[in-house]
Amino acid sequence: MSETKKKVMFSGIQPSGDFTIGNYFGAIKNWTELQSIYECYFCIVDLHALTVPQDAAMLRKRTYECYAMLIAAGLEPEKLVLFVQSHVAAHSELSWLLNCYTYMGELSRMIQFKEKSAKQGENIRAALFDYPVLMAADILLYQAHYVPVGEDQRQHIEITRDIAMRFNNTYSPTFTIPEGHYPKTGARIMSLQEPQNKMSKSDSNVNAYITLKDKPEDILRKFKRAVTDSDDKIVYDEQNKPGISNLLQIYASARGMTIEQAQNSCGAMTYAELKMQVAEGVIETLKPIQKRYEELMKDKELLESYMRQGAERAEKVANKTLQKVQKKIGLVLRK
Repeated sequence: MSETKKKVMFSGIQPSGDFTIGNYFGAIKNWTELQSIYECYFCIVDLHALTVPQDAAMLRKRTYECYAMLIAAGLEPEKLVLFVQSHVAAHSELSWLLNCYTYMGELSRMIQFKEKSAKQGENIRAALFDYPVLMAADILLYQAHYVPVGEDQRQHIEITRDIAMRFNNTYSPTFTIPEGHYPKTGARIMSLQEPQNKMSKSDSNVNAYITLKDKPEDILRKFKRAVTDSDDKIVYDEQNKPGISNLLQIYASARGMTIEQAQNSCGAMTYAELKMQVAEGVIETLKPIQKRYEELMKDKELLESYMRQGAERAEKVANKTLQKVQKKIGLVLRK
């Protein structure tokens, strides 16, 4: 009896700065668990990063760092396909072709475009408006069944599905219709200073987030300054106690607990004790990751070898899908 073929999963992450514990507990940690269950294609989406101005040398540096950090955090190049988006030209090519099957009205309804364009002033880049189509190309190239994302990306999964179904209906079944894979725990780690907002590496307040590179003393200092509230009860209540709820979420994620278990474990603590326990949990979680990261960053040749192997494996699948699309829409394939 033949082994059942694994379902395909795709996801990407931007090299836009140091990863935070929000990125780790909300996405990367889940990826490490999923790589043994699914056929995974995970990539550094450096093309998406270009929707905002980038310093070329810094973008290049961060791409190396992010790739190394993903491996240090537990992704195994032998188990999954881990690559850099721009190393596979099919992403750009399919994105253009899918633009011919995407409507302006669909893109104009994207909440993230409205939010991000408001920050860019009058000179809004076309890429910012159009990047959901590139995201659709990323996913559809690999015939992905599932895409692990946060709630803020749900709209982008929906437009990807719409584009894929439109193409399939216009021609014939070509793309797998993907579904969002929404983690139940650790999905949204919030800012330590404004717990109503998601933790972000682009936050102007360095005390609002913890990066995977932060030293233990910095982690402890940032948690000591974390916003709580006026009473002294440790209960999970996102609406009325967002600061405490966020700390419990981080504690649960670091200790491998449910929220209920975290609340039971910490219920009798003072706020100061809770912050200390959360900090210690995060420090212990990051210690082996930081050690492995430092080793990888000293071996650029090894990193580039992993990148090259990942791109070659990704290309085989991506180019097959791209050629199917080119043929169906009437392009003459290069012989």
